[in-house]
Amino acid sequence: MISRRIPPALAAVACATLVLTACTSQVGGQASPSSTGGVGTSTSATRPADPNDPFAGLNSCSVLDQVLAGQGFPKATPTIASAKVTCATTKPRAGDVHPVDVALSLQPGRGYKENVGNPSQASEGNVNGRPAVEEREPQQSAGQCGIWMEVKPSSRALVLVTSGSDTANACQLVEGFAEKIEPLLPKSN
Repeated sequence: MISRRIPPALAAVACATLVLTACTSQVGGQASPSSTGGVGTSTSATRPADPNDPFAGLNSCSVLDQVLAGQGFPKATPTIASAKVTCATTKPRAGDVHPVDVALSLQPGRGYKENVGNPSQASEGNVNGRPAVEEREPQQSAGQCGIWMEVKPSSRALVLVTSGSDTANACQLVEGFAEKIEPLLPKSN
């Protein structure tokens, strides 16, 4: 029997994506039913051209690979739960040091303040001038940190890092990755 470890960042992005299809909320707000459909099942993270999708033609795996180049991460791959919008990679480490999981999800039709899983740990700010929310421990799990960046119209890019149980390190890493990803995102009109 072969056992396969699901990296925590992938699990968190999968959970966040599933939550997105089930409810809509604002930072500190209450959940309410959403009218959107289900999660993607494609095996590609490149989406076809769609005039309502600011990420049309953009590949989340390519963006993540570009940002992580030369840092020891293997090529990013689409996630199982959300292959159309999310890619992830895990940097293995030797010994007792935990691996670093990084995921990027380009989510059209979702505001950057929606579906923050742990609002008491979220703070608003910006990444290179782009409005954003940073959330410590988005799945109430130590070692995770995520940044939701605004991409107009009404869309967002989610960057999530899991780094063992060290939340401060995960937040430092996600901030650095988000600063490099931000210039690669579509600009607001």
